[in-house]
Amino acid sequence: MSSAQETAGTMERSDSAGRLSAREVAEAAERKDVRNRWYLLAPSLVILMVAAIGPLFIMVVYSFLVKGGYGGVVWNFSTDAWVSVLVERDIFDETLSIADAHMVVFWRSIRLAGITTILTLLLGFPTAYFITTRSEKWRDVWLFLVTIPFWTNLLIRTFAIQELIRRDGTINNVLQWLGIIDQPIQMLSTDFAIGLGMVYVYLPLMVLPIYASMEKLDFRMVEAGYDLYAGRLAVLRRIIIPLVKPGVIAGCILVFIPAIGAYVAPYLLGGGKKMMISNLISLQFGQGRNWPLGAALSIALMAVVMAALMIYVRNASRSSARAH
Repeated sequence: MSSAQETAGTMERSDSAGRLSAREVAEAAERKDVRNRWYLLAPSLVILMVAAIGPLFIMVVYSFLVKGGYGGVVWNFSTDAWVSVLVERDIFDETLSIADAHMVVFWRSIRLAGITTILTLLLGFPTAYFITTRSEKWRDVWLFLVTIPFWTNLLIRTFAIQELIRRDGTINNVLQWLGIIDQPIQMLSTDFAIGLGMVYVYLPLMVLPIYASMEKLDFRMVEAGYDLYAGRLAVLRRIIIPLVKPGVIAGCILVFIPAIGAYVAPYLLGGGKKMMISNLISLQFGQGRNWPLGAALSIALMAVVMAALMIYVRNASRSSARAH
């Protein structure tokens, strides 16, 4: 072998070693970067584990224990709490039957949460559209007005609604002064009162996500629809709604999930006569002194919400796949 060939071979091996070394350095730098990111995320993950997963784990454990005589739990394994979620035992002959009270409360919670979501959507969509079509100067003003309720404590806002709709409240007084009614209308302690309070509380949570999606809407497409002789409903159905659908979905989720577990509005506006699942859970941990049942009801509520979200995500994924 000539010296020139030996030199070429040596240079080739040196280049290969250099490329290998550079690759190793890049991989080491990438691993270090990933490790540093995990270090930065560690405090947040610890907080989430302690503040979110920790209480949830405690509820799961409590749901499989025996209730104490004066509250608390006895550390003996039992599934009675989970059985009591769906069935109840007769105190005389110990026969089992469907827990009608629990089913009624669950159904009322789901129904009112669904109605709240629909009403907030019907009110929030045109509100978001109105804000989006204003000038940039006035958009900030309208958004400011929408977010003002968040500046006030939820309890105070609920008391304000209570003041408006009680028998000698503002609405009944105005209606009687106008001669529309002779006797005050009973609005408190009804599903109407609970629904009104929940719509008022959660309406901004519907408006803001829809506005965020609608703000990105290219209104030239709306104008093109009108140029092609499409009516207002056709433009709304075929152009606007499909384009702002992510905001609508986000708003519905943001409203439905807290609404199904609402506590303050049902407690104050329902007067204890229209109990929802959150009030039932609170009752078990308070006067009922049945912590395992309260924990089982809490986990059951979370399971219902998770099942609804999973069904929605699956359907949305299938719809997206068919669209593509």
